[in-house]
Amino acid sequence: MDLYQVFITHNGAWTIQDIICLLALFILAAIFTCRQLCRQRIVMSQAVAGLALFLFIGVVFGSTVFTRMLAERKYNLELFWSWKEIINGNRDLLKENFLNCILLIPMGLLLPATLNHRISWWKGMLIGVTTSAIIETSQLIFCRGLFEWDDMIHNGIGCMIGCVIANMIKECLNKHKLQ
Repeated sequence: MDLYQVFITHNGAWTIQDIICLLALFILAAIFTCRQLCRQRIVMSQAVAGLALFLFIGVVFGSTVFTRMLAERKYNLELFWSWKEIINGNRDLLKENFLNCILLIPMGLLLPATLNHRISWWKGMLIGVTTSAIIETSQLIFCRGLFEWDDMIHNGIGCMIGCVIANMIKECLNKHKLQ
């Protein structure tokens, strides 16, 4: 199964209601962000990064929870079960694990800009695992996917990688400003 097949197998098409709901929430977030800008509580770069992060998280939740087909409640509570399957020759799970790692990299990239300060690697991991835990729990509650610890770990790693990259970029930019 190629990466495109993995994506379309697990993610349903967005309905007009899904799009309108996300758009309405985005407009509310934009209004809140504008108020924060006017009150000078945030700077423009935070506003842009924050809105991009909001939109990204909305798309992720929509794709991983709300647009998925209703199915029976499924869960796998064995830690690292997917890696045991990969070692036994399941290459499709390797692709899924890779996709789960890269899923939250954009979130990790946007977090330091949104919060306007450096995010340590372990905080990036913790934020990613927490976000993924909310997704996984939603999938379990709404019967929209497989609840598993492995996804939380992989998503957390992705968010952590994004934070580390963003921190490196910011340090590099700060170095060039000082010279």
